[in-house]
Amino acid sequence: MLNTAVLGTGLLALDLVERIRNSPHLHCGLVVGRAHDSTGLIKAAAMGCATASGGVAALTDVEETFDIVFDVTNAFAHPEHAARLADAGATVINLTPANTGTLIVPAVNGEQAAAHQHISLASCGGQTSIPVLHAIAQHYVPTHVEMVATAATMSVGRASRLNLDEYIETTQSAIRHFTRAGTAKTMLNISPASPPPRFRSAMTLVAPGAEAEPARTIVDSVAETMRSFVPGFHVASCTVAGDTIRVAVEVTATRTTMPVYAGNLEVISAAAIHAAEQHAVTRTSAVKENAR
Repeated sequence: MLNTAVLGTGLLALDLVERIRNSPHLHCGLVVGRAHDSTGLIKAAAMGCATASGGVAALTDVEETFDIVFDVTNAFAHPEHAARLADAGATVINLTPANTGTLIVPAVNGEQAAAHQHISLASCGGQTSIPVLHAIAQHYVPTHVEMVATAATMSVGRASRLNLDEYIETTQSAIRHFTRAGTAKTMLNISPASPPPRFRSAMTLVAPGAEAEPARTIVDSVAETMRSFVPGFHVASCTVAGDTIRVAVEVTATRTTMPVYAGNLEVISAAAIHAAEQHAVTRTSAVKENAR
């Protein structure tokens, strides 16, 4: 099993802790926050995890070695965290919208995760929309892509609100990377509606030659793949008018630690664990091979 640490103590970080504890490949060695009396650290301790305060220094100043560190802090702090953890030899999985690290989207290039020590998951909007956009782009050539994500205000923490510009820029860059579209635009709506809405991603692609039936088949296939690790992934609509394809997907959180509207957190948490387990499985296979 790989020894992991979680840097951050919000709702997303605590879901990661639960997933790690349930994984046959990962061990939760430490959960780190800034303040020793934070609610998140108290909850992590109640889950049976070792905890520490003081931020990234708590990871680099201890004798314990961590194979993987999940950074669930903010985009401004991540570059420093990544540099310090790389010096310690840890693989860093970046759940912030800092545009650094190799882009990994499990449904697209998840098998590449084990080859990289600094992984970027882009954003929750990227993890939700890119599998659909990439699949369509394999059949048509999009000239322009737009994606509008809508998240319930209660599922968007303080760090995410501080990183809205980074969220938009990083998601746009990731969409261009995986679709090769000439232009891409991204928006994020934070909805105060009551009851809170499920996380939603509305996508528009301008793709010459688009056809309704093939497009729907492509999207349904992607949805089936996504549901293998994000059960609440659902296609709300898929239409084609002329050269324009419009797809809307919703993600309902199904985890016991998550409110149902927090699909944005569930989709990126699932992606992070997938990347970590790819590292674990590859390392275990290498050890077995060398033992022969």
